[in-house]
Amino acid sequence: MNNKGLETQIRDEIMDMVHSRKSLMLSSLDENGLPYASYAPFAVGDDCLYVLISEIAVHGKNLQLNPQASALIIEDEDTANELFARLRVFYRVRAEMIEPETTDWQQGIDSLQSRHGERINNLSKLSDFKLFRLHPNGGRYVKGFGKAYQIEGGTLSGDSLSHLREGHKKRSNVSA
Repeated sequence: MNNKGLETQIRDEIMDMVHSRKSLMLSSLDENGLPYASYAPFAVGDDCLYVLISEIAVHGKNLQLNPQASALIIEDEDTANELFARLRVFYRVRAEMIEPETTDWQQGIDSLQSRHGERINNLSKLSDFKLFRLHPNGGRYVKGFGKAYQIEGGTLSGDSLSHLREGHKKRSNVSA
């Protein structure tokens, strides 16, 4: 397979992975710049991810204070073939809060509702729930040992991909 064909295959794998999960791990920064990890159900938009989060939640407050965050979509450990090399895709993201009652709001809520059901409709009617669009800005796709790819650009599957060829190294003082 040529490089173009392989890149297309990897892009398809990334999107299959994203579509196969219903929640993501979200790391946001608090007012002191300290990281906070949580999770959120998500939906996929046009080269973005949507999350609906209460401003009562720490990560909801954090995203309003600082839009820089990261998102990790990872396979379940119970079904992973290798716990130390779980299939995963990581994105650096910029969170954009979407104003209620706009076309963008309705698009995001519709995407979330089609994926997660009627609960989204109920939550979206509560004033403390904020809709965020997570714009990717690069990341990494890992599909096993020695099978990691740098994702470049502002799309979920990458404007370009590069195989990370720098492998693991043995310690020099460890006997064989």
